[in-house]
Amino acid sequence: MAEYEFPEGLRYSEEDEWARLEGDRLVVGITDYAQQKLGDIVFVELPEAGTHVEKGDRFGSIESVKAVADLFAPASGEIIEVNPDLEDHPELVNEDCYGDGWMVVIAPDDPAELDDLMDAAAYAKHVESRED
Repeated sequence: MAEYEFPEGLRYSEEDEWARLEGDRLVVGITDYAQQKLGDIVFVELPEAGTHVEKGDRFGSIESVKAVADLFAPASGEIIEVNPDLEDHPELVNEDCYGDGWMVVIAPDDPAELDDLMDAAAYAKHVESRED
């Protein structure tokens, strides 16, 4: 299996998003696996702050030189912040997907929804099963 980074302390969705709870804010982005599979990111479409999303709903898309992929909300809530840097620098997703390449911040309706997401070890197994 290729080398992917899945930091501990994050939660992961089956659709390859990560979520990090910071107080009452949920920072969301795509995983290292997703950005490596997509290749060079050239465009990120994100909703405006104030948009309400339901867990599992599409909230945007990401475009690379190889493909376009939808982004799915790992939890229900209001998007309270969108990464402004991705408009001019979508490559940040490739360079630092867990840091500067974050996508949105959600104020979750129910933080317990995060319990349905995978931890790093479970997500690594999920990725491995798809690599075979």
